[in-house]
Amino acid sequence: MLVNPVIFIPGITAAYLDDRYPLPPETIWSVLTKEYERAALHPDDIRYEAIEPALVRSGQLFEIAYRELIEEVRHNLKASEDKPIPVYPFSYDWRQPLQTAAKELAQFIDEVIIRTSLMRHYHEDGYGINSKVNLVAHSMGGLVVLTYLQQAGAQAKAAKVVSLATPFRGSFESVIKVVTGTANLGTSAPSSREREAARITPSLYCLLPDLPDAVQAPAGFTNDLFDPAAWQPSVLETIEEYIRLRGRTQENSETQAQALFDKFLSEAKLLREQLKTFALGDAGLTQDDWLCVVGVDAVTRVRLKIGRVGEAPSFEFDSEDRQNLWDKKTAKQRRQTGDGTVPYDAALPHFLPPEKIVCVTPGDYGYWELADKATTKLAGFHGILPNMDMLHRLIVRYFKALPDPRGNTWGTPPIGVTAEAWKPPLVGGLQQP
Repeated sequence: MLVNPVIFIPGITAAYLDDRYPLPPETIWSVLTKEYERAALHPDDIRYEAIEPALVRSGQLFEIAYRELIEEVRHNLKASEDKPIPVYPFSYDWRQPLQTAAKELAQFIDEVIIRTSLMRHYHEDGYGINSKVNLVAHSMGGLVVLTYLQQAGAQAKAAKVVSLATPFRGSFESVIKVVTGTANLGTSAPSSREREAARITPSLYCLLPDLPDAVQAPAGFTNDLFDPAAWQPSVLETIEEYIRLRGRTQENSETQAQALFDKFLSEAKLLREQLKTFALGDAGLTQDDWLCVVGVDAVTRVRLKIGRVGEAPSFEFDSEDRQNLWDKKTAKQRRQTGDGTVPYDAALPHFLPPEKIVCVTPGDYGYWELADKATTKLAGFHGILPNMDMLHRLIVRYFKALPDPRGNTWGTPPIGVTAEAWKPPLVGGLQQP
Protein backbone atom coordinates (compact mmCIF):
# COMPACT_ATOMS: atom_id res chain seq x y z
CA MET A 1 0.00 0.00 0.00
CA LEU A 2 1.29 3.47 -0.86
CA VAL A 3 2.38 5.92 1.83
CA ASN A 4 -0.20 8.63 2.48
CA PRO A 5 0.54 12.07 1.02
CA VAL A 6 2.43 14.34 3.40
CA ILE A 7 1.63 17.91 4.42
CA PHE A 8 4.27 20.06 6.08
CA ILE A 9 3.14 22.81 8.48
CA PRO A 10 5.72 25.50 9.41
CA GLY A 11 6.16 27.55 12.57
CA ILE A 12 5.31 31.16 13.38
CA THR A 13 6.81 33.86 11.10
CA ALA A 14 8.21 31.12 8.82
CA ALA A 15 6.06 31.76 5.74
CA TYR A 16 6.26 34.69 3.38
CA LEU A 17 3.53 37.31 3.41
CA ASP A 18 2.61 38.87 0.07
CA ASP A 19 0.50 41.95 -0.54
CA ARG A 20 -1.52 41.04 -3.63
CA TYR A 21 -3.11 44.44 -4.04
CA PRO A 22 -0.18 45.99 -5.95
CA LEU A 23 0.44 44.78 -9.49
CA PRO A 24 2.65 42.86 -9.49
CA PRO A 25 2.20 41.63 -5.87
CA GLU A 26 4.86 42.65 -3.36
CA THR A 27 6.49 40.49 -0.71
CA ILE A 28 6.29 42.25 2.65
CA TRP A 29 7.66 39.44 4.84
CA SER A 30 10.43 37.02 3.90
CA VAL A 31 13.80 35.81 5.11
CA LEU A 32 15.31 39.17 4.10
CA THR A 33 12.27 41.48 4.09
CA LYS A 34 10.38 42.62 7.19
CA GLU A 35 7.84 45.39 6.55
CA TYR A 36 6.24 45.48 9.98
CA GLU A 37 3.82 48.31 9.30
CA ARG A 38 2.32 46.56 6.27
CA ALA A 39 2.07 43.25 8.12
CA ALA A 40 0.42 44.78 11.20
CA LEU A 41 -3.26 43.95 11.74
CA HIS A 42 -6.13 46.39 12.15
CA PRO A 43 -7.16 46.95 15.78
CA ASP A 44 -10.87 47.05 14.90
CA ASP A 45 -10.81 43.84 12.85
CA ILE A 46 -7.71 41.63 12.98
CA ARG A 47 -8.75 39.80 9.82
CA TYR A 48 -7.45 42.79 7.88
CA GLU A 49 -4.39 45.00 7.77
CA ALA A 50 -4.00 48.34 9.52
CA ILE A 51 -2.77 50.11 6.39
CA GLU A 52 -5.24 49.96 3.52
CA PRO A 53 -5.60 49.23 0.71
CA ALA A 54 -3.98 45.83 1.15
CA LEU A 55 -4.62 42.16 0.49
CA VAL A 56 -2.00 40.27 2.47
CA ARG A 57 -1.86 36.50 2.04
CA SER A 58 0.66 33.83 2.99
CA GLY A 59 3.23 32.82 0.40
CA GLN A 60 6.05 30.29 0.23
CA LEU A 61 7.70 28.76 3.30
CA PHE A 62 11.13 29.93 4.48
CA GLU A 63 13.52 28.01 2.27
CA ILE A 64 16.40 28.28 4.76
CA ALA A 65 14.49 26.19 7.30
CA TYR A 66 12.30 23.86 5.25
CA ARG A 67 13.44 23.34 1.67
CA GLU A 68 15.92 20.59 2.51
CA LEU A 69 13.43 18.70 4.68
CA ILE A 70 10.66 18.79 2.09
CA GLU A 71 12.93 17.79 -0.78
CA GLU A 72 14.58 14.94 1.13
CA VAL A 73 11.32 13.49 2.43
CA ARG A 74 9.73 13.80 -1.01
CA HIS A 75 12.68 12.05 -2.66
CA ASN A 76 13.14 9.24 -0.14
CA LEU A 77 9.50 8.30 0.38
CA LYS A 78 8.93 7.26 -3.22
CA ALA A 79 9.33 3.59 -4.08
CA SER A 80 10.13 4.39 -7.72
CA GLU A 81 10.31 7.34 -10.09
CA ASP A 82 6.91 6.57 -11.58
CA LYS A 83 5.25 6.34 -8.17
CA PRO A 84 6.08 9.55 -6.28
CA ILE A 85 4.72 10.32 -2.83
CA PRO A 86 3.48 13.92 -2.85
CA VAL A 87 4.71 16.23 -0.09
CA TYR A 88 2.73 19.47 0.09
CA PRO A 89 3.94 22.58 1.99
CA PHE A 90 1.05 24.26 3.81
CA SER A 91 1.36 28.02 3.98
CA TYR A 92 -0.89 29.84 6.41
CA ASP A 93 -1.21 33.34 7.83
CA TRP A 94 0.79 32.88 11.03
CA ARG A 95 -0.41 36.23 12.40
CA GLN A 96 -3.95 34.98 12.91
CA PRO A 97 -5.36 32.92 15.82
CA LEU A 98 -4.56 29.21 15.66
CA GLN A 99 -8.23 28.37 15.18
CA THR A 100 -8.17 30.24 11.87
CA ALA A 101 -5.05 28.40 10.71
CA ALA A 102 -6.59 25.07 11.76
CA LYS A 103 -9.68 25.71 9.63
CA GLU A 104 -7.45 26.56 6.67
CA LEU A 105 -5.52 23.32 7.28
CA ALA A 106 -8.78 21.32 7.25
CA GLN A 107 -9.64 22.79 3.85
CA PHE A 108 -6.13 22.14 2.56
CA ILE A 109 -6.24 18.51 3.69
CA ASP A 110 -9.43 18.01 1.67
CA GLU A 111 -7.74 19.59 -1.35
CA VAL A 112 -4.64 17.41 -0.97
CA ILE A 113 -6.78 14.27 -0.80
CA ILE A 114 -8.52 15.23 -4.04
CA ARG A 115 -5.24 16.10 -5.77
CA THR A 116 -3.63 12.85 -4.64
CA SER A 117 -6.58 10.75 -5.76
CA LEU A 118 -6.05 12.14 -9.28
CA MET A 119 -2.60 10.49 -9.43
CA ARG A 120 -2.87 7.23 -11.34
CA HIS A 121 -0.87 5.03 -8.98
CA TYR A 122 -2.89 6.26 -5.97
CA HIS A 123 -6.14 5.71 -7.86
CA GLU A 124 -5.09 2.17 -8.71
CA ASP A 125 -4.10 1.62 -5.08
CA GLY A 126 -7.62 2.52 -3.94
CA TYR A 127 -6.60 5.75 -2.22
CA GLY A 128 -10.00 7.37 -2.76
CA ILE A 129 -11.56 5.13 -0.09
CA ASN A 130 -11.25 6.50 3.48
CA SER A 131 -8.41 8.77 2.37
CA LYS A 132 -6.04 10.30 4.94
CA VAL A 133 -2.80 12.28 5.04
CA ASN A 134 0.37 12.30 7.11
CA LEU A 135 1.34 15.56 8.81
CA VAL A 136 4.78 16.95 9.68
CA ALA A 137 4.75 20.10 11.81
CA HIS A 138 7.48 22.34 13.15
CA SER A 139 7.18 24.58 16.21
CA MET A 140 3.81 26.40 16.31
CA GLY A 141 2.75 24.27 13.35
CA GLY A 142 2.31 21.43 15.84
CA LEU A 143 -0.25 23.49 17.76
CA VAL A 144 -2.05 24.22 14.48
CA VAL A 145 -2.25 20.45 13.89
CA LEU A 146 -3.42 19.83 17.45
CA THR A 147 -6.13 22.48 17.05
CA TYR A 148 -7.22 20.92 13.76
CA LEU A 149 -7.44 17.45 15.31
CA GLN A 150 -9.52 18.72 18.21
CA GLN A 151 -11.84 20.68 15.94
CA ALA A 152 -12.27 17.75 13.54
CA GLY A 153 -12.57 15.04 16.18
CA ALA A 154 -13.66 11.71 14.70
CA GLN A 155 -13.77 13.34 11.26
CA ALA A 156 -10.04 14.11 11.32
CA LYS A 157 -8.19 12.85 8.26
CA ALA A 158 -4.70 12.40 9.72
CA ALA A 159 -3.12 8.95 9.72
CA LYS A 160 0.26 9.81 11.27
CA VAL A 161 1.70 12.98 12.78
CA VAL A 162 5.30 14.10 13.33
CA SER A 163 5.86 17.15 15.53
CA LEU A 164 9.26 18.81 15.69
CA ALA A 165 10.07 21.16 18.60
CA THR A 166 6.45 22.11 19.25
CA PRO A 167 5.77 24.38 22.29
CA PHE A 168 2.81 22.41 23.62
CA ARG A 169 2.97 24.46 26.83
CA GLY A 170 4.28 27.65 25.29
CA SER A 171 7.59 29.47 25.17
CA PHE A 172 8.99 32.37 27.18
CA GLU A 173 10.24 33.78 23.89
CA SER A 174 6.66 34.79 23.05
CA VAL A 175 6.66 37.05 26.12
CA ILE A 176 9.97 38.58 25.10
CA LYS A 177 8.72 39.13 21.55
CA VAL A 178 5.65 41.02 22.80
CA VAL A 179 7.56 43.03 25.39
CA THR A 180 10.78 43.86 23.55
CA GLY A 181 10.29 42.95 19.88
CA THR A 182 13.16 40.47 19.88
CA ALA A 183 13.26 36.77 20.75
CA ASN A 184 14.30 33.37 19.45
CA LEU A 185 10.95 33.15 17.67
CA GLY A 186 11.57 34.05 14.06
CA THR A 187 14.77 35.38 12.53
CA SER A 188 14.65 39.16 12.87
CA ALA A 189 16.62 41.59 15.00
CA PRO A 190 15.15 43.87 17.72
CA SER A 191 12.87 46.58 16.43
CA SER A 192 10.37 48.99 17.98
CA ARG A 193 8.26 48.50 14.85
CA GLU A 194 8.28 44.76 15.38
CA ARG A 195 7.35 45.23 19.04
CA GLU A 196 4.31 47.27 18.04
CA ALA A 197 3.25 44.71 15.43
CA ALA A 198 3.84 41.82 17.86
CA ARG A 199 1.55 43.30 20.50
CA ILE A 200 -1.38 43.10 18.11
CA THR A 201 -0.57 39.63 16.70
CA PRO A 202 -3.07 37.11 18.19
CA SER A 203 -0.99 33.99 17.48
CA LEU A 204 1.81 35.16 19.79
CA TYR A 205 -0.52 35.13 22.78
CA CYS A 206 -1.41 31.52 21.95
CA LEU A 207 2.25 30.68 22.67
CA LEU A 208 2.42 32.10 26.19
CA PRO A 209 3.96 29.64 28.67
CA ASP A 210 1.86 28.06 31.40
CA LEU A 211 4.47 25.89 33.10
CA PRO A 212 3.83 25.56 36.84
CA ASP A 213 6.15 27.58 39.08
CA ALA A 214 8.16 28.82 36.08
CA VAL A 215 6.92 32.42 36.40
CA GLN A 216 7.94 34.12 39.62
CA ALA A 217 6.00 37.18 40.76
CA PRO A 218 6.24 39.35 43.91
CA ALA A 219 3.62 39.13 46.62
CA GLY A 220 0.33 40.61 45.55
CA PHE A 221 1.03 40.09 41.83
CA THR A 222 -0.25 37.29 39.62
CA ASN A 223 2.07 34.94 37.75
CA ASP A 224 -0.66 33.93 35.27
CA LEU A 225 0.51 35.34 31.93
CA PHE A 226 -3.03 35.01 30.54
CA ASP A 227 -4.15 37.57 33.14
CA PRO A 228 -3.85 41.17 31.87
CA ALA A 229 -2.79 42.24 35.37
CA ALA A 230 0.49 40.31 34.97
CA TRP A 231 1.72 42.58 32.19
CA GLN A 232 3.71 45.76 32.49
CA PRO A 233 1.80 48.94 31.53
CA SER A 234 3.97 49.66 28.48
CA VAL A 235 2.29 46.84 26.54
CA LEU A 236 -1.17 48.31 27.00
CA GLU A 237 0.13 51.81 26.34
CA THR A 238 1.56 50.72 22.99
CA ILE A 239 -1.75 49.14 21.98
CA GLU A 240 -3.54 52.33 23.00
CA GLU A 241 -1.22 54.46 20.87
CA TYR A 242 -1.60 51.99 18.02
CA ILE A 243 -5.38 52.39 18.19
CA ARG A 244 -5.02 56.16 18.30
CA LEU A 245 -2.97 56.05 15.10
CA ARG A 246 -4.67 53.20 13.23
CA GLY A 247 -8.16 52.77 14.68
CA ARG A 248 -11.37 53.97 13.10
CA THR A 249 -11.81 56.37 15.98
CA GLN A 250 -9.55 57.86 18.64
CA GLU A 251 -12.37 58.10 21.15
CA ASN A 252 -11.90 56.02 24.29
CA SER A 253 -8.65 54.58 22.96
CA GLU A 254 -7.67 53.50 26.47
CA THR A 255 -10.88 51.50 26.88
CA GLN A 256 -10.52 50.05 23.39
CA ALA A 257 -6.94 48.99 24.11
CA GLN A 258 -7.89 47.26 27.35
CA ALA A 259 -10.75 45.41 25.66
CA LEU A 260 -8.52 44.25 22.79
CA PHE A 261 -5.71 43.12 25.10
CA ASP A 262 -8.20 41.27 27.32
CA LYS A 263 -9.63 39.58 24.23
CA PHE A 264 -6.23 38.40 22.99
CA LEU A 265 -5.38 36.88 26.36
CA SER A 266 -8.77 35.35 27.17
CA GLU A 267 -9.17 33.73 23.74
CA ALA A 268 -5.62 32.37 23.87
CA LYS A 269 -6.21 30.95 27.35
CA LEU A 270 -9.48 29.34 26.26
CA LEU A 271 -7.77 27.67 23.32
CA ARG A 272 -4.92 26.34 25.43
CA GLU A 273 -7.35 25.01 28.04
CA GLN A 274 -9.31 23.27 25.30
CA LEU A 275 -6.17 21.70 23.84
CA LYS A 276 -5.31 20.25 27.25
CA THR A 277 -8.44 18.09 27.02
CA PHE A 278 -7.40 16.52 23.71
CA ALA A 279 -6.91 12.77 23.63
CA LEU A 280 -5.49 10.93 20.65
CA GLY A 281 -8.50 8.65 20.52
CA ASP A 282 -10.74 11.67 19.91
CA ALA A 283 -9.20 11.91 16.42
CA GLY A 284 -8.95 8.16 15.83
CA LEU A 285 -5.23 8.06 16.63
CA THR A 286 -3.12 5.89 18.92
CA GLN A 287 0.15 6.62 20.71
CA ASP A 288 2.03 5.00 17.83
CA ASP A 289 0.46 7.42 15.35
CA TRP A 290 2.35 10.44 16.73
CA LEU A 291 6.13 10.82 16.60
CA CYS A 292 7.11 13.68 18.91
CA VAL A 293 10.67 15.04 18.58
CA VAL A 294 11.97 17.33 21.33
CA GLY A 295 15.12 19.42 21.03
CA VAL A 296 17.46 19.57 24.05
CA ASP A 297 21.00 20.50 25.07
CA ALA A 298 20.76 24.17 24.03
CA VAL A 299 20.73 27.21 26.30
CA THR A 300 17.03 28.06 26.74
CA ARG A 301 14.97 30.42 28.87
CA VAL A 302 13.33 28.10 31.40
CA ARG A 303 11.74 30.63 33.76
CA LEU A 304 10.70 34.26 33.98
CA LYS A 305 10.69 36.84 36.75
CA ILE A 306 8.10 39.57 37.17
CA GLY A 307 9.44 42.48 39.17
CA ARG A 308 7.85 45.61 40.58
CA VAL A 309 8.18 49.19 39.45
CA GLY A 310 6.14 51.24 41.87
CA GLU A 311 2.74 49.56 41.96
CA ALA A 312 3.06 48.01 38.49
CA PRO A 313 4.60 44.72 37.30
CA SER A 314 7.69 44.74 35.10
CA PHE A 315 9.30 41.75 33.36
CA GLU A 316 12.91 41.00 34.24
CA PHE A 317 14.74 39.03 31.56
CA ASP A 318 17.76 37.80 33.50
CA SER A 319 20.47 35.83 31.75
CA GLU A 320 20.56 33.42 34.72
CA ASP A 321 17.07 32.24 33.69
CA ARG A 322 18.57 30.85 30.50
CA GLN A 323 19.92 27.40 31.28
CA ASN A 324 21.30 24.22 29.75
CA LEU A 325 21.91 21.57 32.38
CA TRP A 326 21.25 18.59 30.11
CA ASP A 327 24.57 16.95 31.03
CA LYS A 328 24.00 17.12 34.80
CA LYS A 329 23.22 14.10 36.96
CA THR A 330 19.87 14.76 38.63
CA ALA A 331 16.56 14.78 36.76
CA LYS A 332 15.64 18.14 38.29
CA GLN A 333 18.80 19.73 36.92
CA ARG A 334 18.58 18.07 33.51
CA ARG A 335 15.09 19.46 32.93
CA GLN A 336 16.61 22.95 32.80
CA THR A 337 17.29 22.80 29.06
CA GLY A 338 15.51 23.04 25.72
CA ASP A 339 16.12 23.75 22.06
CA GLY A 340 17.02 27.41 22.49
CA THR A 341 13.40 28.55 22.17
CA VAL A 342 11.13 25.91 23.72
CA PRO A 343 11.93 24.67 27.25
CA TYR A 344 12.13 20.91 27.63
CA ASP A 345 9.09 20.71 29.92
CA ALA A 346 7.02 22.86 27.54
CA ALA A 347 7.79 20.55 24.61
CA LEU A 348 6.27 17.44 26.24
CA PRO A 349 2.67 16.84 25.08
CA HIS A 350 0.13 15.78 27.68
CA PHE A 351 -1.33 13.13 25.38
CA LEU A 352 1.85 11.04 25.05
CA PRO A 353 3.75 9.17 27.78
CA PRO A 354 7.47 10.05 28.12
CA GLU A 355 8.60 6.68 26.80
CA LYS A 356 7.20 7.60 23.37
CA ILE A 357 9.21 10.85 23.05
CA VAL A 358 12.44 11.19 21.04
CA CYS A 359 14.99 13.81 22.11
CA VAL A 360 17.64 15.19 19.76
CA THR A 361 20.58 17.51 20.39
CA PRO A 362 22.77 19.82 18.27
CA GLY A 363 25.34 17.02 18.42
CA ASP A 364 23.05 14.87 16.26
CA TYR A 365 23.92 16.85 13.15
CA GLY A 366 26.11 14.72 10.88
CA TYR A 367 29.81 15.29 10.31
CA TRP A 368 29.18 16.93 6.93
CA GLU A 369 26.37 19.24 8.05
CA LEU A 370 28.78 22.13 8.57
CA ALA A 371 26.43 24.81 7.24
CA ASP A 372 23.60 23.72 9.53
CA LYS A 373 25.94 23.63 12.52
CA ALA A 374 27.10 27.17 11.73
CA THR A 375 23.52 28.38 11.21
CA THR A 376 22.48 26.79 14.50
CA LYS A 377 25.10 28.86 16.32
CA LEU A 378 23.81 31.99 14.59
CA ALA A 379 20.02 31.46 14.51
CA GLY A 380 19.52 28.85 17.24
CA PHE A 381 18.83 25.11 17.32
CA HIS A 382 15.04 25.46 17.33
CA GLY A 383 14.72 27.17 13.96
CA ILE A 384 17.25 25.01 12.10
CA LEU A 385 16.30 21.66 13.68
CA PRO A 386 14.17 20.66 10.62
CA ASN A 387 17.36 20.71 8.50
CA MET A 388 18.90 17.78 10.40
CA ASP A 389 19.65 14.97 7.94
CA MET A 390 19.08 12.30 10.57
CA LEU A 391 15.56 13.61 11.19
CA HIS A 392 14.77 13.40 7.48
CA ARG A 393 15.69 9.71 7.58
CA LEU A 394 13.73 9.25 10.79
CA ILE A 395 10.56 10.77 9.29
CA VAL A 396 10.83 8.62 6.15
CA ARG A 397 11.41 5.51 8.24
CA TYR A 398 8.40 6.32 10.42
CA PHE A 399 6.01 6.89 7.52
CA LYS A 400 7.23 3.76 5.68
CA ALA A 401 7.13 1.66 8.88
CA LEU A 402 10.65 0.34 8.30
CA PRO A 403 13.26 -1.02 10.72
CA ASP A 404 16.78 0.43 10.73
CA PRO A 405 19.28 -2.43 10.81
CA ARG A 406 22.17 -0.14 9.79
CA GLY A 407 21.61 2.36 12.58
CA ASN A 408 21.08 5.41 10.35
CA THR A 409 18.62 6.96 12.79
CA TRP A 410 18.98 7.58 16.48
CA GLY A 411 17.81 9.66 19.42
CA THR A 412 17.91 10.00 23.18
CA PRO A 413 15.23 8.97 25.70
CA PRO A 414 13.52 11.70 27.72
CA ILE A 415 14.57 12.35 31.29
CA GLY A 416 13.66 9.52 33.63
CA VAL A 417 13.10 6.95 30.86
CA THR A 418 15.55 4.05 30.78
CA ALA A 419 16.78 2.52 27.53
CA GLU A 420 14.75 -0.61 28.29
CA ALA A 421 11.52 1.35 28.85
CA TRP A 422 11.99 3.65 25.84
CA LYS A 423 9.40 2.74 23.19
CA PRO A 424 9.31 5.38 20.42
CA PRO A 425 6.73 4.56 17.71
CA LEU A 426 9.25 3.10 15.26
CA VAL A 427 9.49 -0.43 13.94
CA GLY A 428 12.41 -2.10 15.69
CA GLY A 429 12.82 0.79 18.14
CA LEU A 430 15.55 3.42 18.04
CA GLN A 431 19.19 3.30 19.01
CA GLN A 432 20.94 5.91 21.13
CA PRO A 433 23.90 7.83 19.67
